[in-house]
Amino acid sequence: MFIYQQCSNLLIQLEQDLKQLELWSEQTPTIEQLSSVQPFAVDTLAFEQWLQFIFIPKMSYLVNAQTALPKNMAILPMAEESFKHQQVTPLLTTITQLDQLISADLPK
Repeated sequence: MFIYQQCSNLLIQLEQDLKQLELWSEQTPTIEQLSSVQPFAVDTLAFEQWLQFIFIPKMSYLVNAQTALPKNMAILPMAEESFKHQQVTPLLTTITQLDQLISADLPK
């Protein structure tokens, strides 16, 4: 399906954005940090770590398996808040596109 290809392309772009902005981590968080039950793992991870270690792998799995994608997605507000003191326009653009893609796929 077309949405899976679009989503895959945006996930690749998201990874590239994080790397270009030097927000990509070479060090994997601990199991405890990755096991947070808080939204965006705010109690254990920086937002960019959540994107890298939780969001991208989970979304990639869903896309590759072509299973149901989230019913709605709005991660842009968290991204804007997390990066409000940084110049990360390309990253925010990609996140906006992901939010819109998932939301556009909702039955009207």
